[in-house]
Amino acid sequence: MRPIAFAVCCLLGTALLGAQPAEPSRRAADEQSVRDLVARYVAARDLRDPAAVAALFTADADQYTTSGEWRRGQAAIVSGTARSSRQNPGERRIRVEAVRFLTPDVAIADGPYEIVAGGPDAATRQMWTSIVAVRLADGWRIAAIRNMRPAGTPPPR
Repeated sequence: MRPIAFAVCCLLGTALLGAQPAEPSRRAADEQSVRDLVARYVAARDLRDPAAVAALFTADADQYTTSGEWRRGQAAIVSGTARSSRQNPGERRIRVEAVRFLTPDVAIADGPYEIVAGGPDAATRQMWTSIVAVRLADGWRIAAIRNMRPAGTPPPR
């Protein structure tokens, strides 16, 4: 009886160990997809392409801006980003520092967000963004964006 139990345990353990590498590789692929989504958002903003911006968001997405404007819905986000790009010209940069998965289909991407304006006297706007991405049947989309201005230097850890 012992040899049979041992054999069953070995087979189950091997099967479980064999299944584990698929999860980390899927997670890595999903993380890259979320990072790519953020990069496509930045590119669409810089191109000022309303159709490209719209395609990145869920229909019920929302965005809270540093000016206190709350854009609710895809259409409000598209018109608001176009208006913001006209009012705050410059190259937009988001450097994703972390991607955290709340579920396999919901992730938060966090990182510094800058608008680098042209000209010798132009100041760079430094902000922070948190982007909530959701997996839909046809890929990852942005469900929410929260842009913040840092209040100062963070306290030491």
